[in-house]
Amino acid sequence: MHQWAEETMANAEKTIFPIMTYPGLPLINKTIAEMTCSGKVQFECIRALANRFPKMPAIPMSMDLSLEAEAFGAEVIITDNEVPAIQGRVLSEYTEIVGLTIPEPSTKRINAFVDAAELLVGADFGKPVFAGSIGPYSLAGRLLDLTEILTGIFIYPDEVHQLLEKTTQFLVSYLERLKATGVNGVIMAEPAAGLLGEEQCNEFSSNYIRKIVEKVQDDTFWIILHNCGNTASLVDSMVSTGAKAYHFGNAVDMSAILPLVPEEYMVMGNLNPVGVIKLKSPAQITAEVALLRQKTCQYKNFVLSSGCDIPPGTSLENINALFC
Repeated sequence: MHQWAEETMANAEKTIFPIMTYPGLPLINKTIAEMTCSGKVQFECIRALANRFPKMPAIPMSMDLSLEAEAFGAEVIITDNEVPAIQGRVLSEYTEIVGLTIPEPSTKRINAFVDAAELLVGADFGKPVFAGSIGPYSLAGRLLDLTEILTGIFIYPDEVHQLLEKTTQFLVSYLERLKATGVNGVIMAEPAAGLLGEEQCNEFSSNYIRKIVEKVQDDTFWIILHNCGNTASLVDSMVSTGAKAYHFGNAVDMSAILPLVPEEYMVMGNLNPVGVIKLKSPAQITAEVALLRQKTCQYKNFVLSSGCDIPPGTSLENINALFC
């Protein structure tokens, strides 16, 4: 992984790493529901994208942030055309946290994602494969309700910590299972932490991510920490996790973020996946890529990427424009 990072950053002026799976569905004539429920379909979709865009420096798996909450018992709405979404909440009261069972990392649709990981590793693309996962605080927010946990960290901090211990323990077991497939790392999305102040982010997010990093990260398996929120004041907190790379969303200015990250860490971001990559013309996208490269050219640890997962319905012509 260190060699891959060095080679990727050495060629950063030509490299782009879009986080995407859904745009590949038209290539195999499958739906979102089919891909998010079948490891084989997810593999076929990602393989089709990898073949269509061979310049990608790594292979990202699907980023489905309902997956882990579903394992805890959350109701998930899965349709043919929309990204899976959580409906309702698992925990109605803080008193229910103590009795919350930590699921096995084989519950509900998790096996499908592990199957996809095994198939992708077996395909031997000659480049790293990164699985996807949610972060511990964002998972806790999906179980308890995001608005509820934002107030709960002040009113019921002990109970929230108890919940975070459980989400962290589950994520460690899930990532260990993914790691056993041979994938090279995980892009961990912790968007809910972007709503926190630095002190709260340290206490309720970064401290728990650090525990995960200490358990699963090594020279063959890296955690790329993604936060698509307004993270300008949270960079130090993110870096304190010990993750090997950091991925930022389009809510921030990369030229303001990059000076804050030590140069030994790979930094990725942050073209708007909807406002630019999905909705603009190919010519406009190429111009946006050039502008971002110009703004960040002095930072040798920067790899241009989408600010988040590229949404369904994004045309392949627009994806192609990223590489032009």
